Amino acid sequence: MEKFKRITNKGIKGVFLLGMALFLGNGFSQEVKPPNVILVMTDDQGIGDLACHGNPWIKTPNIDKFYKQAVRLTDFHVSPMCTPTRAALMTGRYPVNNGTWATYKGRDALAENALTMADVFKRNGYKTAMFGKWHLGDNYPSRPTDSGFDVAVHHKAGGVGELSDYWGNSYNDDVYYVNNEPKQFSGYCTDVWFQEAMKFIDKNKEAPFFLYLPTNAPHSPFIVAEKYAAPYRHLVGDKIVGAEFYGMITNIDENFGKLEAYLKKQKLADNTILIYMTDNGSGGGVSDDGKLGFNKGFRGKKGQRYEGGHRVPFFIRWKDGKIKGGKDLNELTAHVDLIPTLAGLCGLEIPERMKLDGIDFSPLLLKNGKLDEKRTVFVHHRQDWRSPHDTDETAILNKKWRLVNGTNLYDIGKDPHQDHDVASKNNKVVEGLLAQNEAFLNRAKSGNEYQEFPVSIVGNDNQKEIKLTIQHAIGEDGGIWKPEQVASGIKNRNNTHPIKVEKAGQYKISCMRWPKECSGPIWGIPEKNPKNQYDYKSMHPEKVRIQIANQIQERSIDAGAHSVDFILNLQEGKTMLVNDFMEGGETYGVYYTYVEYLGK
Repeated sequence: MEKFKRITNKGIKGVFLLGMALFLGNGFSQEVKPPNVILVMTDDQGIGDLACHGNPWIKTPNIDKFYKQAVRLTDFHVSPMCTPTRAALMTGRYPVNNGTWATYKGRDALAENALTMADVFKRNGYKTAMFGKWHLGDNYPSRPTDSGFDVAVHHKAGGVGELSDYWGNSYNDDVYYVNNEPKQFSGYCTDVWFQEAMKFIDKNKEAPFFLYLPTNAPHSPFIVAEKYAAPYRHLVGDKIVGAEFYGMITNIDENFGKLEAYLKKQKLADNTILIYMTDNGSGGGVSDDGKLGFNKGFRGKKGQRYEGGHRVPFFIRWKDGKIKGGKDLNELTAHVDLIPTLAGLCGLEIPERMKLDGIDFSPLLLKNGKLDEKRTVFVHHRQDWRSPHDTDETAILNKKWRLVNGTNLYDIGKDPHQDHDVASKNNKVVEGLLAQNEAFLNRAKSGNEYQEFPVSIVGNDNQKEIKLTIQHAIGEDGGIWKPEQVASGIKNRNNTHPIKVEKAGQYKISCMRWPKECSGPIWGIPEKNPKNQYDYKSMHPEKVRIQIANQIQERSIDAGAHSVDFILNLQEGKTMLVNDFMEGGETYGVYYTYVEYLGK
């Protein structure tokens, strides 16, 4: 039997006891209902991309209203990129501890048997759902439904319309996955996520629910209806970077307002913990030189270790729990803190094997405790399958100091834009932060997730056929993630996929240029061109070669062939599948590969 540990909190216990007394005093005998939890997280919206944070151009009236009612964590940090933040949020562990420090190339999926925030809520009697962007694995055992969610409506990979997503998706009238089955939807992606979220609430409002709503907007490509972009067009190039980016946020704001109105109408707003946050620094609201857009006085954007790359908005409201009132809390907090904090607020038990890196900041929210002023937060990520460097491209944070790249020290209180390196004047501070970082990494390096790749599992009944793409393949080249890159025939040597064979037996491995939902000959173009999006070009590889479990096979490609299939026997265990197209003296990674268990 699995062992649990409970995060208790005197403040929340008092709230529940008061509620119980009120219920009993009115003749009710049932226990008070635990709070619902809704976590809204937008994609690539930076700390300056909100009117309530001082942006003079963008219009976000509904989020601004929520800001005035919420408690705001002003020094809240995530990772500088999508997947590392999402994995830290879901597991309560830093990227180097959970193994997901990149957005592609084999380091963008949760490890087998990883426990998540959704698992915690589900094991404590909550109904769980997510709508939008997962970006923590497209195959078993790392899909949302494998990770604690009862209901999941989502796109695949890192963005709507990426090459691992359903081919032809373009933000409008797309095919998304409903508990892993493709389904056609009508409407704009953000509208769909919020609509589906409210449908879920409608069906589950009698039970406590945890709803994770990570939008893909305003991530690129910047697509939105003209009515949202038009108000910003006159500012482009003079004040802001792109009208569509701001328009996407305005659309999010509109949907957030609809969600708020729905919760009030259903009388759910007061006993719902509602959180609004973002996953990293701005991806489209700040120019590279920082001269366009608004960044709340900080330096840096998405992908960077300066403050603007990882300090993000975090607003939380729970009226029944007395978390309200438009207050700022300035203590250092981070994405890894959400699981222990929500457990503290909701009285949840956490499995003992869940090794959390974060702290419970619920006493801060409930005004019955303080946080350790000496607390340190670590920012490590790397866009590669290799582990992040110990100090290069890192940020080590505590209340006052920011040590960037292991060498540059900034007093963030006096120098929020990080213009003045004061490392030479504070050698002991630098040495102390580096020592903390070294101790932290020494612990991380002993973990399985640091050493081993996350795997896609074949031969399990939960997924009869897995789909592997070049986007997630390990290799020495840069990333390839757009369908237009596949359509135009860009060649990439990333060709290696970590898999785990769960059942010994016969398997079919199918190597293709095009995905099954938009099939076409390897030497030609798809038989249909969805929405006429791409400029298709032919390629003429002569052979396909695969290597797996000490077996190497080559097959010639016949004219008109959509797929080159290999039938072989595999034994149980972890292995690497390496597959290439061969053209002349050149080899390059296969774009799409399907692996299916055929039986003993």
